[in-house]
Amino acid sequence: MGVVIRGVSQAADSIAVLGEETRRRVYLLVRARRTGISREETAVALGISPKLAAFHLEKLLKAGLVKASYARPAGRAGRGAGRTAKFYSPSDVEIEVSLPERRYDRMASILVDAVLEARPGESAHEAALRVAHDKGTELGSEVRSSRSLRKPGPERTLAVAEDVLAENGFEPYREEPAVVALRNCPFHSLAQRAPDLVCELNRSFLDGVLRGMGNESVEAVLACKPGDCCVTLRAPAAPRVAK
Repeated sequence: MGVVIRGVSQAADSIAVLGEETRRRVYLLVRARRTGISREETAVALGISPKLAAFHLEKLLKAGLVKASYARPAGRAGRGAGRTAKFYSPSDVEIEVSLPERRYDRMASILVDAVLEARPGESAHEAALRVAHDKGTELGSEVRSSRSLRKPGPERTLAVAEDVLAENGFEPYREEPAVVALRNCPFHSLAQRAPDLVCELNRSFLDGVLRGMGNESVEAVLACKPGDCCVTLRAPAAPRVAK
């Protein structure tokens, strides 16, 4: 399975590595060869010195854009023929950058799994909602475990949810003390094409996140607002104290 870099900061760092023209040529050459290429072969192919080729290859290796292995070069004779050489080949790292952040892969995963895991008598729509909720619950459970949450109250749930949703491209903000709204919809284009379906799946996913975190009182509700995501998180209103 490939490693996908989506965070703006991480992706920007990887792209910056490819900003240098010679290094970009080295990277494209490695991808074209695929089976592995040595610094000497890189130098000959690009008309640069082996030292410069090694410099750029190591930069790409450090950034995770290529991987290295060692083998004996074929056809080498004479002194040093038995020595191994370092070969570079493409890594499985993929870089995705979008501003604002989009996560169409997540919606695709929900829809594919809904088709593959549909239960007897279950409609496609019902299967998709169930899968969306399950995937949200899985994410929420991971967060609960990593942060050692027991049964977080409403405020703790909203605070942690803000962090989690920020990491997943939703751009959360406090509309009110007990309401977290979302400036960005990671499924924007799909939501424009099929708003009823995508917004409902989004709500089901976020509800799953809350339940996976261990909270049963904070709600993910549909609240369409121009310029914002269609879902907001709402904590129950605090009881009024009688005077």
